[in-house]
Amino acid sequence: MTVLRRSAAVLAAAAVIGAATPAVTATAADSPSPSASAVLPSGLFGRTDPQYDGVWRQSLALLAQHTVGVTPAAKAVDWLTGQQCANGAYAAFRAQPDAACGAKVPVDTNSTAAAVQALTALGGHDDAVGKALTWLKAQRNKDGGWGYTPGSPSDTNSTAVVTGALTAAGESPDKTAGDLLATWSVPCGTDGGGALAYQPDKKGGLAANADATAAGVLGVLGKGFVTTAGKAADAPACAGLGDSPAPADVARNGAAYLAQATHAKGYLLSALAGATAQPDYGNTADAVVAMAAQGSTGSAQRPYAWLEAHAAPWAKQSGPAAYAELIFAAHAMGADPRDFGGTDLVAALAATGPAPAAARTGEKAEKKKSSGAGLWWIVGTGLVAGAGIGFLLSGRRKRRP
Repeated sequence: MTVLRRSAAVLAAAAVIGAATPAVTATAADSPSPSASAVLPSGLFGRTDPQYDGVWRQSLALLAQHTVGVTPAAKAVDWLTGQQCANGAYAAFRAQPDAACGAKVPVDTNSTAAAVQALTALGGHDDAVGKALTWLKAQRNKDGGWGYTPGSPSDTNSTAVVTGALTAAGESPDKTAGDLLATWSVPCGTDGGGALAYQPDKKGGLAANADATAAGVLGVLGKGFVTTAGKAADAPACAGLGDSPAPADVARNGAAYLAQATHAKGYLLSALAGATAQPDYGNTADAVVAMAAQGSTGSAQRPYAWLEAHAAPWAKQSGPAAYAELIFAAHAMGADPRDFGGTDLVAALAATGPAPAAARTGEKAEKKKSSGAGLWWIVGTGLVAGAGIGFLLSGRRKRRP
């Protein structure tokens, strides 16, 4: 779910209509530059051009604030709900939300699923969520998965983020989608064993993809962007799946792959085609969330510590989705996002958008009793299910290969 994790899908989509992580990872350099002439909506998080990631980054920002006990500004929530098309779908951004969504409006599953996760968590948006879910279900492919845009081939990132949206809305984990993701698990004993592929190549081959693996682990577990640590033991190594693999086994192998990939340096490398290899902060954060969700919190400690030491400048440059990803990582690890290597991620996120309304009832008073000032962050007791895909914009919209 990398800050631009919308990348894979987004960058791929960008190639067609334009973008960089619903399933992308990206570095700060991938972020679209601010538009000097455009006036950004007052309710929008972020200062950069929202053309490819407006709904994505808004959804992650709102969900992150809710996760840490902060009530988002009403106009920020209204901006997100106002982006929805009459049929329930969302595009990455609509400059004229009052206009009807015609056939040329590029709606997509990732933006829609991210919005569902955010609005479900916030509550009070049953109509919008219901219409979005109806639209998402109608876009399902015959193989049981979802592609980034209606009619496109299924991919791991999109399937995972939609599955996360469905479970976030109270539906049972999707077994058919989980079975599909299991078939894209790279066999043990081969290059990248345990990882998930973004999607099979034309010959049916499977290539390990760290971004897709992080998303896929959450997808098979029926979890979304926000999750707490699982109870399974750390995954030491890839193990055979058998003919009918259980979701936990697919997740175990995926977590083992991510642990191995982050063990040497503490981070994942960017895999954007044509780009110089460099630390991939967003996908590393997503890997931490995935490993923790599976139960491999021990293995996730090294990449989490690396993020604490190095990710703050990246998030500052990349914007709200990046801060949200780091908050999700801290939450999954049971850590305090207000003290992330010396950075208050909650305050930093709030500074990228409209001032939040307040902390949840009782939290401000509790903070005063314990330390005397500020809003108190509480590790939530609930789990907001939802999943992600690799994306371009510091979030989790993944890149398409």
